[in-house]
Amino acid sequence: MTGKETKQAELEQHEIILYPLITEKAVGMIETQNKLSFIVNKRTNKTAIKNAVEEIYNVEIDGIKIVNDQKGRKKAIVKLNKKFKAEDIATKLGVL
Repeated sequence: MTGKETKQAELEQHEIILYPLITEKAVGMIETQNKLSFIVNKRTNKTAIKNAVEEIYNVEIDGIKIVNDQKGRKKAIVKLNKKFKAEDIATKLGVL
């Protein structure tokens, strides 16, 4: 393992996903595109985010897009598989 992989392995699921993002645009993506938005740890990568979301919420993920926003946060936009509804998870999280 390289140093980067070691640091990544040290992060637990609850340290990777910090909190769900609740904005008007994020709620729109939940309803229309079956996508969830999360603020994630800056030291994490797509693979770790995918594994954490799949394990925590018991879903399958089709894709992840990473965006660094103007507030200096790292945002992950997660597209769920058709078998799962983003609205159901958002409701459990209290987003909708």
